[in-house]
Amino acid sequence: MDRLTFVTKSAEQTQSFAERLAHLLEPGTVLLLEGDLGAGKTTFTQGLAKGLGIRRNVNSPTFTIIKEYKGRLPLYHMDVYRLTDAEEDLGFDEYFYGEGVCVVEWAHLIEQQLPEHYLKIVISHKGNDEREISIEPKGDRYVRMSEELMK
Repeated sequence: MDRLTFVTKSAEQTQSFAERLAHLLEPGTVLLLEGDLGAGKTTFTQGLAKGLGIRRNVNSPTFTIIKEYKGRLPLYHMDVYRLTDAEEDLGFDEYFYGEGVCVVEWAHLIEQQLPEHYLKIVISHKGNDEREISIEPKGDRYVRMSEELMK
């Protein structure tokens, strides 16, 4: 499976899609979240958090790099956009191979530190509130997750 594409017509639909995905996640899940500024990455992550039973307000970790939330599974929301040294060891492995779910915004900036398997999610703004969400699974576990999401 190469890539799946979904279109949402509102922020609520984007969050609902992410919430559905959240029910399929398990410990050690890594989601790479790409998209231009304002594409809807934080909106998507808010829906994911809701699906994980997180009640706290979720916002972008732009200046803190990593925000942690407690839910059915811990959620580690990372924004590496402002990371000054892509080679800097911030202990990403502890998060990627831990008991939680990692959402990494701007993941291409730390490509060398990413795990071998993950689910890449690209959000594109298509006008007004419409978004195109492309999912690219890398690894059998993520292919199965994507197939389940399509049902």
